[in-house]
Amino acid sequence: MLSIRTQERTVSDVLAPPALLLTRRVTFAAAHVLRRDEWDEERNEAVFGPCARDHGHNYVLEVSVGGEPDPETGMVLNLRDLDRAVREAIVEHVDHRHLNRDVPFLESVVPTAENLALAFWGRLERCLQESPSGPRLRRLRLIESENNAVEVWR
Repeated sequence: MLSIRTQERTVSDVLAPPALLLTRRVTFAAAHVLRRDEWDEERNEAVFGPCARDHGHNYVLEVSVGGEPDPETGMVLNLRDLDRAVREAIVEHVDHRHLNRDVPFLESVVPTAENLALAFWGRLERCLQESPSGPRLRRLRLIESENNAVEVWR
């Protein structure tokens, strides 16, 4: 005989307040090349394929913050402030730039989507820590193409 049991709920499941995640989406265009200078052309081609040559993407960046809503405004963070933080920390530095050559904080980094997401996370987290309302960076999603995306979360 088959017996089906539903998962029992714990006290913490019942008493935990809902968590809020506020997300802002921005876009930017940038060129890059995936290659390591210390490797020869053959090895770069073998590892990175056609991405071992200069090419570009229209990136989509989603940034999510969490926190408690302000009792007066009802907002975790004003979207204008989140937008400004994302633009100042990231977009102004990478939009219409060559990521390998024009972006100092990406110097000596192979600009894969993974490495970009981690670099963006570090810059944005520092920027948001300066915010008086105290929102926490919870998720960053970088969409490189319709087939490729990477997420960082905490």
